[in-house]
Amino acid sequence: MRTLKTSICAAITALALSLSFGAPSHAEEDEAGTLTRQMKQLYRAGKYKEALPLAQKSLALREKEFGPDDAHVAMPLNDLGTIHYNLGQYAVAEPLYKRALAIREKTLGPDHSEVAMVLNNLGDLYRAEERYAEAEPLLKRSIAINEKTVGPNDASIVLALSNLGAVYSNQGRYDQAIPLFKRGLAVLQKALGPDDPEATVLMNNLADAYINRRRYADAERLLKRSIVVTEKAFGPDHPDIAQAQNNLAALYGRQGRNAEAERLYKRSVAAMEKSLGPDHPDLAFVLQNLAGLYKDQGRYADAQQVLKRSMAIRAKTNPI
Repeated sequence: MRTLKTSICAAITALALSLSFGAPSHAEEDEAGTLTRQMKQLYRAGKYKEALPLAQKSLALREKEFGPDDAHVAMPLNDLGTIHYNLGQYAVAEPLYKRALAIREKTLGPDHSEVAMVLNNLGDLYRAEERYAEAEPLLKRSIAINEKTVGPNDASIVLALSNLGAVYSNQGRYDQAIPLFKRGLAVLQKALGPDDPEATVLMNNLADAYINRRRYADAERLLKRSIVVTEKAFGPDHPDIAQAQNNLAALYGRQGRNAEAERLYKRSVAAMEKSLGPDHPDLAFVLQNLAGLYKDQGRYADAQQVLKRSMAIRAKTNPI
């Protein structure tokens, strides 16, 4: 996806707002509703593996109660897809998103905000798989629907702005990406305040673009800020912190601050292993970046060892 010295965009949480947080009061909710509420709490804390069985059971209950194509099933499908996405299980997530999209388009029409939500998620899945030609029109459609239904300054538009910007960044189209990230960040901070953790995804993605435009001071400020905000909201073990540490390490590597870069890469690896498991695709990217740092220093044996592990994770998670 990227060269060894480039940080990966912190898009692993770019779907955080996509889970449907509207829920009945505790007194009114049924078993599926209780499971969904508990799942969302775990999801927001970055505990995706723990959230998964709750999402699976909630979907099964809704399908049993209403049938597989009922409107009540769309959001449980979307939520389960989002958890699989965050676990790096893209092939599992895609058909869940497609089912949710088909149900929502049929029951709500093609221009509803919940259709835009699922379009965003499916588009970002394609971005993660480097299927950029498929991702771009879905994300643009998501933005257009939200601009039409809720207006250009509503927080719900931010996810698709961020993910479309990430598509452009992944293709090296930074001049197109930066305005999208800036717009999304301004909307989100105005709507939710400067310390809301949802803004950290945009901080990381904007910092990534700045790194590739050699605006290192701007990038460092954003990355450090994102770590502070995330840790304040969720504690030190959230996956977003590992993403930001990876991106900050890539920045330091660009500046020749090799000891600091190596320390951060290793912290990012340890945090991802703890929160996401030893075989997550994002861990492979961090290991690839660390191997690049070693290679640039002439530490070829270290580079080969780390790169070998990265390639093994890729082979396991995306077999040819």
